[in-house]
Amino acid sequence: MSEVKLAVLGSEGAGKSECIYTKHLCLDGRQTHLEIYDPCSQPRKGKLSLTNELHWADGFVIVYDISDRTSFAFAKALLYRIRESPVGAFKKVVESPVFLVGNKQDLCHMREVGWNEGQKLAMENKCQFCELSAAEHYQEVTTMFTKALRNITTNFKVKEKRCLSGSKSMAKLINSMFGKRRKSV
Repeated sequence: MSEVKLAVLGSEGAGKSECIYTKHLCLDGRQTHLEIYDPCSQPRKGKLSLTNELHWADGFVIVYDISDRTSFAFAKALLYRIRESPVGAFKKVVESPVFLVGNKQDLCHMREVGWNEGQKLAMENKCQFCELSAAEHYQEVTTMFTKALRNITTNFKVKEKRCLSGSKSMAKLINSMFGKRRKSV
């Protein structure tokens, strides 16, 4: 069974406490234990600290409200913080899938952030983008999370292959330098 940890970040959780949701599911024939961390994040006194989330998560979903320019600016700051983390400290983050989600598509008559702006921000930060309405279309939310999980599990498989090929390459290098390992008598 694989384990996936997904952090959902945005500015819409005002007044709520942080939560971790867990679910066992079958994704593409594989049993998966999913943990979703929802810190209901907000800028805390002008600081944007994601240290715990950066260490914990295998992937990120950054959510903003299309009818609120401030939430888009906060999403942009979150993306910058995730992508600009010191590589040595958070190497995993650089490779982690990130999804930018414009929510409240049902409020398009109050739109302050254009679709093109969200798409451009996603492209600049090498992440996937979608707009949806969590209030009206739960299927869109399900599709987005399924896509995120597939990206994360695919990322796991690529990392596993890299590790294996890396260790095989290292073994070949050691063998060529020092000769084959001999059995002790």
